[in-house]
Amino acid sequence: MTTVRQAPAPGRAEIGRLYRTRLSKGRATLGELLGGELEAESRGAWVTTAAGRGLLNCSGYGVLLMGARHPTVVRHVIEQLHRNPVATRVLLEPQAALAADALVATVPNGLERVHFACSGAEAVETAIKIARTLGKDRLIATHGGYHGKTMGALSLTGKELFQEPFRPLLPSTSHVAYGDAAALEEQLAAASGRACVVIEPVQGEAGVVLPPPGHLRTVQELCRAHDALFVLDEIQTGLGRLGAWWGADLEGLTPDVLLTGKGLGGGVMPVSAVVATPAAFAAFDKDPYLHTSTFSGMPLAMAAVRGALTAIEEEDLVTRARDLGVQLLDGIGRIAREHFGDVVREVRGRGLLIGIEFAEPGPAGDLLVELIQQGVVANHSLNSHLVLRLTPPAVLSPSDVAFLFTAFDRACRAQAARYVPTLGGGASHAQH
Repeated sequence: MTTVRQAPAPGRAEIGRLYRTRLSKGRATLGELLGGELEAESRGAWVTTAAGRGLLNCSGYGVLLMGARHPTVVRHVIEQLHRNPVATRVLLEPQAALAADALVATVPNGLERVHFACSGAEAVETAIKIARTLGKDRLIATHGGYHGKTMGALSLTGKELFQEPFRPLLPSTSHVAYGDAAALEEQLAAASGRACVVIEPVQGEAGVVLPPPGHLRTVQELCRAHDALFVLDEIQTGLGRLGAWWGADLEGLTPDVLLTGKGLGGGVMPVSAVVATPAAFAAFDKDPYLHTSTFSGMPLAMAAVRGALTAIEEEDLVTRARDLGVQLLDGIGRIAREHFGDVVREVRGRGLLIGIEFAEPGPAGDLLVELIQQGVVANHSLNSHLVLRLTPPAVLSPSDVAFLFTAFDRACRAQAARYVPTLGGGASHAQH
């Protein structure tokens, strides 16, 4: 009997070479800066490297609320994989209908129509097109907001660095300061009933920026008063991430359009959705070919959605996210201030979306690298270089939490000396 030998997996040097020559030199450099680790396997709250090292995954940009490879999600996906992974898109396919119904059951009353897509940016593009069908061609978003990088979504993303290389973007797009109701009202009045407002319940990529109390309710009221379409971008904040099913629930909101994604596929499949009122969705309701995509509502992704929603409900992950968030915000804040003192400007968050903002450039990036050395993967914030972000899963065990606090303490201890005076009181911040 002939034994077939499997070729050894490529090592760090070869993968690095392929990144540089086939993907992106910049991405290769970033990977090397962060330690050059190769992801090999993930389960629950942990990711394992090719070298066999376990890392607590508090990253993933909001995708892994239920951790990696959650058994309920995997079971749904595997069953569908062996049955019918990709639909004809001619016949009616049950999984899409069942997933839409399950999703509608979780959102604010009045949101009844669903369009599925594959990415958050696609969901944003769909919302822009919905607005156009209603005559709303004046887009209003917020400075620091993040809505994706496709051309329409990028027009809304409030970051000049990402926009400049691709101008001109969509016309008649403006931005106001997040939390500035007066500036928003001025823009809405000028739009004369042609505005579409797109806003996040909490700005994630801006560095976990929370709105002033009652602000989102005010936004909704202003949109109603000025006949504007109100789009709530919950792609990162929804499905329990904030300790509530939706950020909308925290202020009793019913937007015209709600966007979701990231965790919607249970950390197994890429999927997003637009959930809208019948009035907002009317043009798409009438013509099913007005806005389509080959893989929109594909059965494999829909099975993941059903698995994810089932897991959130059965394991009460929303409540777990709320309670864990309180515990982590308190512990992380205490540790950060103990080591960095006034160099920490603020530690803030809601649920399992937590940000540590520093008063100067440097600590956020250095701490991100140091945390990997200590066994924890965190996030940077695309729209704020001052903020280190944690988006851990709601399935952390008590031992996972203890590990996170220990690793965070060690990482802060290792890096704080570069930014705070020594015990002698005379040292200045390190030069960079």
